[in-house]
Amino acid sequence: MDSIKKAAIVLNGFIHDFATGYWLSALIAIYLLHGFRGGIPEVTVILSGIERFFFWNTVGAAAAIFATGGMRSFTYVNNFYGPEAERTRRRMLVIKHVLLLLVVGAGSYWGYSLSFG
Repeated sequence: MDSIKKAAIVLNGFIHDFATGYWLSALIAIYLLHGFRGGIPEVTVILSGIERFFFWNTVGAAAAIFATGGMRSFTYVNNFYGPEAERTRRRMLVIKHVLLLLVVGAGSYWGYSLSFG
């Protein structure tokens, strides 16, 4: 049972990291496709559809990031490095998550404005 739990923790972390990379890659794809739209007007309709496809993929990836990130809170090892390091660790985790929410929010808005604007 313990090995299944460890495998689930590793799989959850893998999905979390993979979804993060996919989210960023899809945003880059939207940016590149948007640049091609202006250079080749004949394919604008086709590229716009592909941009929207990638935008909805970023929404799914963000949902996977948040879901697997939430699962990580259940496997959090408290006081692993000692009480003083734990206070700093928790403060840094809060700062990291605030920054990540800002980055995901701004990136998603940017992807939306490129895809639907």
